[in-house]
Amino acid sequence: MSRVRLVPLLFLALNIAACGDQPEGVARRADGSAMDPLPAPEGARGSITGMPAAPGPGQPEDNASIAAEEDIAIDESALGENDNPEVALDAEPTSNDAVQAIQRYYDAIRSQDFAGAYALWSDGGRASGQTPEQFAAGFADTADVVVTLDAPARMEGAMGSRYIEVPVAVEATTRDGSVRRFVGAYTLRRSVVDGATPEQRAWRIASADLRELTQ
Repeated sequence: MSRVRLVPLLFLALNIAACGDQPEGVARRADGSAMDPLPAPEGARGSITGMPAAPGPGQPEDNASIAAEEDIAIDESALGENDNPEVALDAEPTSNDAVQAIQRYYDAIRSQDFAGAYALWSDGGRASGQTPEQFAAGFADTADVVVTLDAPARMEGAMGSRYIEVPVAVEATTRDGSVRRFVGAYTLRRSVVDGATPEQRAWRIASADLRELTQ
């Protein structure tokens, strides 16, 4: 099976099988025809940030870093009268927000809002490795696509940033009717440094690792 970077795959768009009278859980193409089941989403191989897999001295093991972000204990007695702990927690992006960012990315592509999709890449879109014009041109042959998004696989922190991996499975159909299937994951990044803006703290796509299935 060949390893494929995301840049050649930027023609992908999202279509999750929906509602109405259609059987629940059945993925369908734009013309309503049922598709074969997609492969199970598969995470990227190796460490997200390139850090060692084993924790170093003082580094929390397993999912402690996720728990530290999403289950922070707050001493309400130390809060001022105008401080609201629920607002403080809501302001900090969660792992589910990372999954929603990928969904918004494909929603923007399906509506041909390529500027909006491009902006969901880190560094103002430059992490995609393309200019805005190249990015938009990459979707010229897109006919249909179905993407399955799975729960985030893991989270890591490094150098004032937090990284999270969102596994995906993709079946893409081009205008000539050919179908390509991929599994892999997106890696999203956000800043956790003091003074970061809301935009910098939001999850943005840093990279993707997709592998094409040959059968």
